[in-house]
Amino acid sequence: MKKGNIYEGIVKKVEFPNKAYVEVIEKDENGNEKKTLTIVKGALPGQKIKFRAKKVRKDKSQGILLEVTEKSPLETAEPMCSRFGKCGGCSYQTLPYEKQLELKRNQVLEIIDNVYKTLDSSLGIKKDYIYDGILPSPEIKGYRNKMEFSFGDEYKGGPLTLGLHKKGSVHDIVNASGCQIVDDDYSKVIDCIVEYFSEKQVPHYNKNTHQGVLRHLLVRRAVSTGELLVALVTSSQQDISEYVSEVSEKLNGLKYNGKLTGFIHIINDGLGDVVKSDKMHIISGKDWFTEKILGLQFKISPFSFFQTNTKGAEVLYTRARDYVLGGEVTGVGKNSVGVGMDVENLRINSVCLEMTADSSDIVDGYSENDAKNVDLAEIYSEKTENLETETNAGFKDKVVFDLYSGTGTIAQIIAPVAKKVIGVEIVEEAVEAAKENAAINGLDNCEFIAGDVLKVIDEIDEKPDYIILDPPREGIHPKAIRKIIDYGVENIVYISCKPTSLSQDLATFETFGYHVERVSNVDMFPGTVHVETVVLLSQQKPDDTIEIDLDLDELDATSAELKATYQEIKDYVLKEFGLKVSSLYISQVKRKCGIEVGENYNLPKSENARVPQCPKEKEDAIKAALKYYAMI
Repeated sequence: MKKGNIYEGIVKKVEFPNKAYVEVIEKDENGNEKKTLTIVKGALPGQKIKFRAKKVRKDKSQGILLEVTEKSPLETAEPMCSRFGKCGGCSYQTLPYEKQLELKRNQVLEIIDNVYKTLDSSLGIKKDYIYDGILPSPEIKGYRNKMEFSFGDEYKGGPLTLGLHKKGSVHDIVNASGCQIVDDDYSKVIDCIVEYFSEKQVPHYNKNTHQGVLRHLLVRRAVSTGELLVALVTSSQQDISEYVSEVSEKLNGLKYNGKLTGFIHIINDGLGDVVKSDKMHIISGKDWFTEKILGLQFKISPFSFFQTNTKGAEVLYTRARDYVLGGEVTGVGKNSVGVGMDVENLRINSVCLEMTADSSDIVDGYSENDAKNVDLAEIYSEKTENLETETNAGFKDKVVFDLYSGTGTIAQIIAPVAKKVIGVEIVEEAVEAAKENAAINGLDNCEFIAGDVLKVIDEIDEKPDYIILDPPREGIHPKAIRKIIDYGVENIVYISCKPTSLSQDLATFETFGYHVERVSNVDMFPGTVHVETVVLLSQQKPDDTIEIDLDLDELDATSAELKATYQEIKDYVLKEFGLKVSSLYISQVKRKCGIEVGENYNLPKSENARVPQCPKEKEDAIKAALKYYAMI
């Protein structure tokens, strides 16, 4: 295999997140067949694809997907969206929903099981957890309550468009009107905005030249009320206040399935291609709406963190609450991957897949006949209507820590059955929102603290009886994990949206005395590669103890190195700050921050060579990335 050449092969397996292993058969100079595996992103199991070799290594090569030459035998579903294949989003739409669930389930279990292979060989720690299944989303169409659309063109010099990034491109934008994972009201807003600003010939913002006006459109929707919140994000390079007022009138004149509750104009002059606010102006209505979840109300503003699948969040939080309370799990039985889904009616219609020979569970409390034509959302909400009546007898005197609490959704769901819940979150705006929402819900036993979990938990006087963890994608800082372990609580519930970082943290928990008891998956993102995982960890009481000397500083360096690759840091800096940084600059900043790097990493090749030093602006950006990945 040579770099730059085009090859064809069959996808043998796909690892999370959508990392395909393609088998290529070549012949050597003697005519003997030689099989090689190449990693290509964006393909499905069983597909025959063409790809261009990007990196060629002895053990593992990488390629760029060019085209699918033969569909996979698994691809028996018609994609819901007319832009499938062009848009870089829902890559699983050609798989029947039960096959999507099976694929995600297998990916997560393989990652976790690989942790135990290592733990077993090194420490004798064996896998014996219960897998409680993957819970399907109550809706697989129109399930998202928030979208960030980008302005641009579908090809260079093309007409104005508003939508999502084209597959494999960071520049071209595919029109998102008709997107099937959001309500039809989103398309009405998109069409109105594009038609108006095309007529006025207002240019879109070019993230390479940093010239132009129209940047993003943020749309949020309350599932319980149908309220829409629309935010137009522009640069300040042109005064378009008159246009903004006019388009507001047009938006307010549209007929929606729900109703437009607010239209906002946000000014963003930052270099990064992210939605953020330098200034915010309410053009009409208000800048918030109220969403309901599991009987509680939450005030949602443009930048509030809230799970993007509201009904799916009810499933996720119900499962997490079940694990905390130690009761029976709600939803799909432990031996079942899922249930058949009617895409149009979103009903349970039949058993579609059983993963073990003795599996008879479909949905807890329902037989196969009962399951037909029953709403998933109804099943999942049965045990959530009266939270206080479900608690174990002794739970009312318990203190719960909700670490990485965001806007306090999980904390407030647990609060009615606990003595006190303390949430810790590093984003101050999220903490203020959590306090406000707790007041709205009349919960006086919730306390929310702004700060880094690593530092704040040393300052909290109360000791927890239970701990809930819902960290960012890159997981938990190794030092924070050990502080969490030191509390010695009986059970910890860990919610993760990235199983690869979850696996690293589970290895640490297992090494220091906690064992994985139960695992569940929740499909919050049908049609996409993403999946949530909920894990119940229990403290293991040793039969005997021995004392060992352990250099924790060495563990810190190793764990920090595992948090993010150089490429991930480069990608973060480019996305957030619009800056390109080299591996040399990253290693220099790592050393300054006390993170060990390879002894000879990026040293000059000759003794007298001049080594460039990282500029202050790029150093600050790299430090921000290291903080984001919890490495400092």
